[in-house]
Amino acid sequence: MIEALYQVYLQHPFIQTDTRKLSAGEIFFALKGPHFNGNSFAAKALETGAAAVVVDEHPHLQDDRIFIVPDALKMLQDLALHHRKQLTIPFLAITGSNGKTTTKELIHAVLSSTYKTSTTTGNLNNHIGVPLTILAVTPDTEIAVIEMGANHQKEIEGYCRYTLPTHGIITNCGKAHLEGFGGMEGVRKGKGELYDFLRAHNGTAFIMWDYDYFHTMSKGIPHIITYGTKDADITGTVLQGEPFLEVQMHSGTNVKKISTQLVGDYNLPNIIVAVAVGAYFKVPPDKIMQAIEQYAPTNSRSQLLKKGTNTIILDAYNANPTSMKAAIENFARMQNDNKYVCIGGMMELGEDSQMEHQAMVDLLEQFTWKDVLLTGGDFSKVRHHYHYFDDAMQAKEWLLSKSLQDATLLIKGSRSMKMETLLQAFDK
Repeated sequence: MIEALYQVYLQHPFIQTDTRKLSAGEIFFALKGPHFNGNSFAAKALETGAAAVVVDEHPHLQDDRIFIVPDALKMLQDLALHHRKQLTIPFLAITGSNGKTTTKELIHAVLSSTYKTSTTTGNLNNHIGVPLTILAVTPDTEIAVIEMGANHQKEIEGYCRYTLPTHGIITNCGKAHLEGFGGMEGVRKGKGELYDFLRAHNGTAFIMWDYDYFHTMSKGIPHIITYGTKDADITGTVLQGEPFLEVQMHSGTNVKKISTQLVGDYNLPNIIVAVAVGAYFKVPPDKIMQAIEQYAPTNSRSQLLKKGTNTIILDAYNANPTSMKAAIENFARMQNDNKYVCIGGMMELGEDSQMEHQAMVDLLEQFTWKDVLLTGGDFSKVRHHYHYFDDAMQAKEWLLSKSLQDATLLIKGSRSMKMETLLQAFDK
């Protein structure tokens, strides 16, 4: 059946899992979740003009376009693997606790300056998004860049089975999804599944050599390119941190200085690895520099926004103790006496959650701020003398009441906290 479905895919290489977005000529996969069942929409998909409809419950319909399979999600993944096996191009997989999407975007910008490059769209980095990304790789693609997110062990291992990465990057192993991974050792084991695959399949890894734990984790990988601030194949350091990050490159590249549109020196490793990947794939130095300098972050990631007389650092796409600490410390270094910290709760920390939220409060108390707003999550359970709000709407109302002028704000929190809501306080 996989071969028959693949022949349809070759004629109609567009996959859809939502009939509301389905166009005629696309293949519809009827996926199931806790609150939806795509099988219920098989008839609608056929009416819309789907080239094929893949279901795992009998639709009681007669149509040659229907493929009845034991598991629609597994068939999606199997189809992705079948397609992947037809491709002989490099597949670069990226995972990590923090910075993987920014790293993916920077590397895509660098590689696409020279090669036809396919990459993960937005945040399609899960068990559905990864196969969809693979199936979006066209025959003329020269390099594919695949982002892999994970919140428990064996997840990255599963993605590698049908991505078959030839190259890989783990950005870091931080305090993210501790509940699912079972602590920091679990995080390293789970992220390290990418290294395990590369080790077993003659792969190449780009290793952040500043992080000692990678020295051990990467042992045995056949091909290693190291990057970092010192003692690595490709090195760079922070030249200037504000308002935007400027990086001075040192060894391993003819790129010298890079003036980015990113906020925060915690983005330094993301910049250096983009240079390293570009150099490895022989992208000309001037194109590497231009690609990184022209990249402007979107989607609430390390964005610097001007709202009237106020300056806002919006980094509210996600948050965990490692990224939160980096953002606060970076904000503390900024030269401004009128600074407001607005942070939301951090999710999926399990039994460590209250302790980690208390640690953030303790960190905040080491610096002087004009004011601090804590919102939601386990900030409600810790000791502090700051403002606390149950949700972002309440925090927004407080900011509205203050009519801030000439202030600099850090807005950060887990995705579910919707901390970007605070921007509405500055919309006049």
